[in-house]
Amino acid sequence: MKLFHLSDLHIGKRVNEFSMIEDQKYILSQILHAAKIKKPDGILLSGDIYDSTIPSAEAVQVFDAFLTELSVERIPAFIISGNHDSAERLAFGSSLMGKSGIYFSRVYDGTIEKIPLQDAYGTVWIHLLPFLRPAVVRHALPERAEEVSYVADAVRIALEQGAVDENERNVLLAHQFVTGAKRCEAEELQVGDAVQSLDGALVVVFLQVGDLDQIPVELFEKFDYVALGHIHSPQKVGRETVRYCGSPLKYSFSEAGQEKSITVVELKEKGTVELRTIPLEPLRDMRKIRGTYLEVTAKSFYENSNCEDYLLVTLTDEEDVPDGMAKLRTIYPNLMRLEYDNKRTRSCADIGTSERVEEKSELELFRELYELQNNQDMTAQQEALVEELIRGLKA
Repeated sequence: MKLFHLSDLHIGKRVNEFSMIEDQKYILSQILHAAKIKKPDGILLSGDIYDSTIPSAEAVQVFDAFLTELSVERIPAFIISGNHDSAERLAFGSSLMGKSGIYFSRVYDGTIEKIPLQDAYGTVWIHLLPFLRPAVVRHALPERAEEVSYVADAVRIALEQGAVDENERNVLLAHQFVTGAKRCEAEELQVGDAVQSLDGALVVVFLQVGDLDQIPVELFEKFDYVALGHIHSPQKVGRETVRYCGSPLKYSFSEAGQEKSITVVELKEKGTVELRTIPLEPLRDMRKIRGTYLEVTAKSFYENSNCEDYLLVTLTDEEDVPDGMAKLRTIYPNLMRLEYDNKRTRSCADIGTSERVEEKSELELFRELYELQNNQDMTAQQEALVEELIRGLKA
């Protein structure tokens, strides 16, 4: 049984105000090309299909075209919702599409849908676990609501409800943060979904802070392979067969040095799982370059590179270059960010970064964020409101 593992397409995403839709069409066409050549028995899509709970019409059309091609090639697709998706919208028409080999996770109702696939060694069960928050499980399983305080409780109880025959091979799709996984800049920015205004000042309320959203890898012991989504960096967690495949495109400059790929999973007889990857080449890479203004604008510097790539340029000049962004874009049209690394910026860089984030309370982290965003201290009334919000998120 050969499966492609993908996740975090984020169709419709904008990065630094640049639309990624053209890049996403390009990478999806590469995935389709690989699928037509390698003929997998199924494609696993582990959440965050779209970048918004209400995706644009263009984003929906892009994904619809991708699924239509898979259906024409008779390659089944197994799709779960992520934290960026609307479980209800993603599940629309799932019963009809299942007849064409396109399987969507349904809105969680206390059960986990599973679909059987057959090969020479018997049955492989594909379990579709949509992204879960504690409130979703408390609503679906009111008789166990008191047991659900954290995300780990929600996932554990949801998995307990599903029947897993350990004599057969079982694959789980999940979109959660597993303890020990390494996040990058993109996920750190995605964790916060709510925006509040205190006395007209803009602040961000992070819905998941510290370890509230983490789940232990031990919850997956019954599964032969766990196809994870949510983290954009490809990596194993605990054992080789519990994996984040990573996003097929780079969505932050913390991913600049990564190689994106399709994870190929081959399940043979029970207990034998082989893994490999198929590299993906983007339409435009995401890179970092640095040097003085004269260095990065010299033809010898850029003539052998793709000037159309998405770039973060760090200038080391001691004086800012007037209208530097516009000038650099005459050479690098997709310049996303311009930064300076000099005596001035280094003297301003130390804002309490020596303290470990893990050692601070949620209120302390929020207070620091507010002060950085608004250049003033929070009032006692604002602190009381934030404390109340944090208590509500933990409930």
